[in-house]
Amino acid sequence: MADIIKSNIHLALIHYPVYNKTGEVVTSSVTTLDVHDISRVARTYDVNNFYVVTPLKTQRQLVGRLIEHWMTGYGAEYNPTRKEALLATRVMNNLTETVHDLTERCGQKPLMVATGAKQHSKSIDYQRLKKEIRQGEPVLLLFGTGWGLDQSVFNEVDYVLDPINGIGEYNHLPVRAAIAIILDRLLAR
Repeated sequence: MADIIKSNIHLALIHYPVYNKTGEVVTSSVTTLDVHDISRVARTYDVNNFYVVTPLKTQRQLVGRLIEHWMTGYGAEYNPTRKEALLATRVMNNLTETVHDLTERCGQKPLMVATGAKQHSKSIDYQRLKKEIRQGEPVLLLFGTGWGLDQSVFNEVDYVLDPINGIGEYNHLPVRAAIAIILDRLLAR
């Protein structure tokens, strides 16, 4: 059996700034299904922190209520595995706040790696990123909602992970699927 990669991986699900289908920069809506499913995937792959990032106060409150429901009271009793999955889920206002929080938690600024459906000038392949992960420094993987991260996010990151290429021309995975595939490629035994 191959060695398990011990990592210092963190995820951020970005809801602003992202594109809509016409190319406008928008704030996308948080979906509770994303929060539940990505938290479970993050726990399965031993991700340290999963950040839900949205500037909308009502959306942050929604995620906060969801987490509270499953962490205390009836939700925690009804489904203890959901509670376990949500232990590392956090809600932030923006990417700057997220990086600051993670820097405080880890004692150093994370290596920032964006994801997307296109090749980029800052591209890094999976094998090279795996080597970076094995060095143990914090790595923050950024995932965009809607139709992907705005260019301003790509300008801030250290790398952009190579896209997931399917078989045909169609390339618009749901973010939950992309996260599962990427974590498996980077961390699976």
